Amino acid sequence: MVTMEQAWLLPAVMAGAFVIVAFFHNYLPRQGDFIAVGAAIASFVMFLLVAGDLFGQLPAAGAELVNNTSGFDWLKIEEIDFFLRIGFRVDQITMVMLGVVTFVGMLVQIYSLGYMKGEARYGWYFAVLCLFIASMLTLVLADNFLLLYVTWEGVGICSFLLIGHYWDRRSAAEAAKKAFITTRFGDVFMLIGIILLWREAGTFDMSEIFQMAEEGGFDRTYLTVATLFLFGGAAGKSAQFPFHVWLPDAMQGPTPVSALIHAATMVVAGVYLVARTMPSSRLPTTWRSTWSLSWA
Repeated sequence: MVTMEQAWLLPAVMAGAFVIVAFFHNYLPRQGDFIAVGAAIASFVMFLLVAGDLFGQLPAAGAELVNNTSGFDWLKIEEIDFFLRIGFRVDQITMVMLGVVTFVGMLVQIYSLGYMKGEARYGWYFAVLCLFIASMLTLVLADNFLLLYVTWEGVGICSFLLIGHYWDRRSAAEAAKKAFITTRFGDVFMLIGIILLWREAGTFDMSEIFQMAEEGGFDRTYLTVATLFLFGGAAGKSAQFPFHVWLPDAMQGPTPVSALIHAATMVVAGVYLVARTMPSSRLPTTWRSTWSLSWA
C-alpha cells in the first residue's frame, strides 16, 4: 500500500526507468519502450493509492494532514545552522498536479508507441520522456524551494531535448535552443526570488517561509519584490508575455511532446508555482492586498 509518506516512489520509478532505457535501450527488446510505459502506468496507479490515503484524511474537518511528508537532510552544517533537504510533501494542491502529470504522461507514453514507431532515436525518446515526467513529479512534490528549482531546471533540459528530438532538422534545433534560452531568462528571475526569500528567512523550506510571512516577518515591500521575481519564473515556463515567443516553435518536436509540454505539464508548472506560493488566506489581513497585487 503506497501512502503519502511513500509518494516519493512516483518520481523514483520514472527516474529508474530513465536510467534503464537511456543506457540499455540498444540491448532491450523494442528498445525498452515497454519499460517506459510500464513505469508511467505504475506511477499513475501509485497516484491513485496516494490519493486514497489523502482523501481518507480529508473528512476530518479542520484537521492537519499527518504522515504526508518524507525526505532526508542532504547537507547539514550545524555550526552555522544551515542544511539542505531533499523533502517531499503531499497536500490538496500537490494531488491535483500529481493526477494531471501521471495521467497525461501515461497517455502520451502509450500514444507514442504507435506514433514514434520506426523513428530514429526511438529508445532515447522514451528515456527522455521518463526523465521529464520524473522531474515534473519531483517539482510538484518538493517541500522546499531549492529542490523545486533544481527539478524546474530539469524540466527545462528535458524540454530542450524533446523539442529538439529531430535535431538533424535545423528548424527543430533552433526551436529547442529558443525554448531553452527564453525560459532561462525567466528562471534567473525565479532564482533571484528564491535567494531573496532565503536571505530573509534563513531557510528554503516553503512552510517555514509561509509561516514567517503569516507572522509578518518580512518587510512588505521586500516580500512583494521577492514574489514578483518568482512570478518571472512562472511566466517563463507558462510562456506568458514577454516570454511567450518560444511556445509556437516548440511544435517542431514530435506531436506527443507538444501535447505533454503545451497541454498538461511544463506550461502548467508556472500555474502550479503561483498556486503553491500564494498562501494569501494565511497572511495578515493588511498584507493580503499586497500579496495579491504581487501576482496580478
